Amino acid sequence: MSRYELSELPSGERVVSERVRGVRSVALGLWIGTGSRDEPASRAGVTHFLEHLLFRGSARYTALEIAEAFDTLGGELNAATSRETTVVYARVPDAHLETALDVMADMVYRPTLADVDLEREVVLEEIAMVADTPSDRVHDLASEAVFGAHPLGRPVIGSADVVSAISRRALAAYHARAVVPERIVLAAAGRVAHERLVELFRERVGERRPALNGLRRQPLRRLPAPSLRFLEKETEQVHVCLAGPGIPRGDERRFAAAVLDAIVGGSASSRVFQEVREKRGLAYSVYTYASQYEETGQVGLYLGTREEHLEECLEVVVSCLADVVAGNVSKHELARAKEHLEGRLLLSLESTASRMTRLGEALATGVPILDPADIVRRTRAVTVADVVEAAADLLDPSRLSVAGIGPHEEAFRAAVGAVRPELLAEAA
Repeated sequence: MSRYELSELPSGERVVSERVRGVRSVALGLWIGTGSRDEPASRAGVTHFLEHLLFRGSARYTALEIAEAFDTLGGELNAATSRETTVVYARVPDAHLETALDVMADMVYRPTLADVDLEREVVLEEIAMVADTPSDRVHDLASEAVFGAHPLGRPVIGSADVVSAISRRALAAYHARAVVPERIVLAAAGRVAHERLVELFRERVGERRPALNGLRRQPLRRLPAPSLRFLEKETEQVHVCLAGPGIPRGDERRFAAAVLDAIVGGSASSRVFQEVREKRGLAYSVYTYASQYEETGQVGLYLGTREEHLEECLEVVVSCLADVVAGNVSKHELARAKEHLEGRLLLSLESTASRMTRLGEALATGVPILDPADIVRRTRAVTVADVVEAAADLLDPSRLSVAGIGPHEEAFRAAVGAVRPELLAEAA
């Protein structure tokens, strides 16, 4: 049983915490309900750039002092940007909670946005690194294939053109619109007293009022048809994603979708891993993945293989997907997938960071915080019929886009044409 406490400050921020017995650490996360999908095209990458600049100094701490503070505590400090959230997170010994929160709050609320040009170069190097890593870059191509020109189809990391040109003034203006009280959640898990945490945060936030000019999120009103994307690059392997629309965060089908993912490609005993890697040796890395957003989601399957094996790989993958869509799911597969998911959930509860993330992300994205026992109950209730229905909605090969990176577009198109000829006709 997981018990958490939730409070709201007079200024609008929410504080959620869970006391975990038997630990001497606290995991903290300052969550902001703003991500890359909230950016206009002319500012693609500003959220991620701003996340970097939070570490460059605040009103009371220099960049070096921020780094030294957490090193001295023996703690960890990091940050991450996704399509719908930004988070600054840390894990420290419980005795140093106040210091950690003091530094983190100053970083988020009062960044100096110093050394913009220096950090600009760091971010441009990160963009270049992703471009040189086709197993990462192909996921961005897949999102573009699924969502088209909508902000969900853009890379979280942003555009080099935008990052190269954006001014400090524009960054400051975006920060003022993004970091508003109603979008902010402080989450904590570990050896923490909730009332003390609320008081500490209130002292650091003050009496700020909710902003009236916050960012307006562009909803996804219509999905484009499945499409084809390819980037020609000298690589040893062809990197491919089959991807399609998924389900929203709050959709009750998410439990059946999680079981489906475990059966198809989310574990070492899953169908595509066994068929592609273990039985045929066609790939080293092959797996399914899923993302959930406010009003939609994305599902996908990644594989990396040598060009001469690509067509066979795609044929095997499409055959696996079609078989599940046709209803061929055994009770043994269903039971194994449920046990896999339950085991992963229980193991995650041993991590204060995982517990903090569960609380903070749920509140920042507007979904209910489910007790782990409830998650287990709902997962156990999934039937074969539920899985087959989810497969028909999510993994029917005829509904999937295909994205690839490799040395020869002609070879890629020939392999795709063998399994999805209609995609080539639409792309022509």
